[in-house]
Amino acid sequence: MFEGVSAISGPLYLSIKLAFFTTLFIPLVALPLAWLFAFRRFRGKSLAEAFVALPMVLPPTVLGFWLLIVMGPNGFIGQAWDAAFGQRLIFSFPAILLASIVYNMPFAVQPLRATFEKMDHRLLECSAVLGLTPLQAFRRVVLPNSLPGLAASSVLVFAHSLGEFGVILMVGGSMPGSTKVASIAIYEAVEALRYDDAFLLCLALVPASFIVLLAVNRMNRSLQ
Repeated sequence: MFEGVSAISGPLYLSIKLAFFTTLFIPLVALPLAWLFAFRRFRGKSLAEAFVALPMVLPPTVLGFWLLIVMGPNGFIGQAWDAAFGQRLIFSFPAILLASIVYNMPFAVQPLRATFEKMDHRLLECSAVLGLTPLQAFRRVVLPNSLPGLAASSVLVFAHSLGEFGVILMVGGSMPGSTKVASIAIYEAVEALRYDDAFLLCLALVPASFIVLLAVNRMNRSLQ
């Protein structure tokens, strides 16, 4: 009985942990990118926008394969990680976290960019007249006025992270307690004909996803 509970609670906990840390760290990259795409013109902008949005159209296994290459022992990210921490990156929780951040980047950047573009640009002009630097204007003007968009972006990223499968499987495998998230556990349970375990895992994920959708709909109404 306890083994069955552990088989269900472990992957669920790991999925929530992955979604939480993905949501926590992704704004560090998504906010500057959204700001850049919304307010700046530069050569190669269309190419950069397409590159950031690429995970939305690539098959997850294709993206996972390239991440596996760069995070593997011979990849530049994998070698840098090994030099810094003395251990391999691939098939670890940091690996699936990095993969999750890359995979979810479009879902974070697009809502933030839309929020920035809806902002009254006269606010930025006034901040420039008052002598604020671009960084100060971002902290004092842009960020406070984009909190609803940031919240909607975070909810979308969290929800999307809960259901990740292909990318996580490619770079993390199925290591219990480390990389075996709920989606992988469901697949393995069905493959092993353990339908009861698969049913319980699905039963736990459905209400969580439904609550996230309700939160997204409420935030969308607040943004209109």
